[in-house]
Amino acid sequence: MNKKLFLSSPHMSGKELDYIKDVFDSNYIAPLGEYVNRFEDSIKSYTGAKNALAVVNGTSAIHLALRVLGVSENDDVLASTFTFIGSINAIIYQGANPVFIDSEQENWNLCPKLLNKYLCECEKKPKALILTHLYGMSANIQKIADICKLHGVYLIEDAAESLGATYNGKHTGTFGDFGIYSFNGNKILTTSGGGMLVSDNEEWIKKALFYSTQAKEPFIHYEHNEYGYNYRMSNVLAAIGVAQMEVIEERVAKKREIFNWYKEFLSNVDEIEFMPELKNSRGNRWLTTMIFKNTSYEKIMEALNKINVESRPLWKPMHMQPLFKDAKTILNGVSEDLYNKGLCVASSTTMSKEDVKMICDTIKENLG
Repeated sequence: MNKKLFLSSPHMSGKELDYIKDVFDSNYIAPLGEYVNRFEDSIKSYTGAKNALAVVNGTSAIHLALRVLGVSENDDVLASTFTFIGSINAIIYQGANPVFIDSEQENWNLCPKLLNKYLCECEKKPKALILTHLYGMSANIQKIADICKLHGVYLIEDAAESLGATYNGKHTGTFGDFGIYSFNGNKILTTSGGGMLVSDNEEWIKKALFYSTQAKEPFIHYEHNEYGYNYRMSNVLAAIGVAQMEVIEERVAKKREIFNWYKEFLSNVDEIEFMPELKNSRGNRWLTTMIFKNTSYEKIMEALNKINVESRPLWKPMHMQPLFKDAKTILNGVSEDLYNKGLCVASSTTMSKEDVKMICDTIKENLG
């Protein structure tokens, strides 16, 4: 049996244990300390975001953004339907109503035309849009940001999967009112669990910090006028994040190289289409994704599983989830079609070209 090839396994830089030792030597284990500050600074320096807040995961970052922006019960919040549920759960936490927008064929991300049409015609104005940059690939973000600004809708970029991706040289996560990144175990960088909230608005980040630390007022005793959350990242995880950020460009380069290997080995296969990349953008190719025109993805998954290679269907759209059967949706059929035909294939940055060739050979043997 071949060694297990995972979808996107953690890949350490080699400095993590040294930095964790610093944390233990300092005895600052709790959610404050030198490495929390350093991790936030490294994200600001890399992405160009003016302010950053390290938190426990990406969903908590979205939740804080919604809370700071005043989203509350019965408000409408627009969201990509083709996404992971973590993008949407925070809407539910606030008692708001998700309104799902379908994808565009050009890049599989949220469709600006559907978004603009809905905002021009809707009777109830949404408070915000949570836009997902899918599989590490930039959405048509400038157009989407312009539409949100025109209609007075706050924009939260879910860049959980797209750290390192850019559009016109500007990092995803920095176009909107807020952006969020994730450092879960399968992301391009990982702290085992963790997230980051970024914004150019310093007062909003200060308010998010307040909410993330139990909304404690500035007294020596514990005084509370509002409720908050225990959402701050620990110094231990932040130390891992600092070490990971030192190799972010290497990881992006390797992810893109893996995608190019897949494209090379499958370039003459008309049956397969890869996720497109917008002109003037650089995706991080977190996962290599493809659709099969005439072969079921289940057949390919089964064949890959037999050679000990992990794969996964594309995200099941949120409007197809039983939880959201009554949600308002603006659809064009693109995300359902992609879900029915698509597969994420092993894309770990520890993989070799020979690993990718083996996977591609197996895919080709099982087409049709």
